[in-house]
Amino acid sequence: MKTLLTAAAFVALALSPASAKMMACTGANMGATLTTVAAMPDGSTKMGMNKEMAMANTDMSGGKMGSACKHYMKAQMMK
Repeated sequence: MKTLLTAAAFVALALSPASAKMMACTGANMGATLTTVAAMPDGSTKMGMNKEMAMANTDMSGGKMGSACKHYMKAQMMK
């Protein structure tokens, strides 16, 4: 029974809307996120997302894709 409940929890997490919103770390997706952030009302969330996206852009320009993707994922989690 415990295994069944654990499996059901994993399925629920996999199908949750939060996991569906995460976008792959690509230049096109980063551009789309920047457009979304620009349309947001001013506030701490927008400032935090802009900061993470700026760090992602800097890292991507320097060839550090792993670090850039980490910053991009942090920005997405702030929504």
